[in-house]
Amino acid sequence: MNARSILIVEDESLIAMMLEDFIDSLGHVVAGTEDTVAGALVQAQNGTFDLAILDVHLHGQSCWPVADALADRDIPFILATGGHTEPPPARHAAAPVLSKPFTLSGIEQAIDSTV
Repeated sequence: MNARSILIVEDESLIAMMLEDFIDSLGHVVAGTEDTVAGALVQAQNGTFDLAILDVHLHGQSCWPVADALADRDIPFILATGGHTEPPPARHAAAPVLSKPFTLSGIEQAIDSTV
């Protein structure tokens, strides 16, 4: 397994910290954490990382502009959701989905699915 650099986009700090711990324990590196669409967009457009874990709803805003920016740069991402009911836009329908509550094995499988 090659270590990957992963951006976390999550607006709940406890969940972000848990993701950081899981990513570290799986042998990957946390490239950074963003908790707003605006901050995540800057990273999606300019950041250096291999993969992003992207919460679908950030402080009441949709993550789709961030997903679009990641897709434009060919950076894979995993959609993290607490059970939102709307399907993703067609452009992102094939993105892996990680449902909350997260488990270590679920995160590992989602990361592995983006290789």
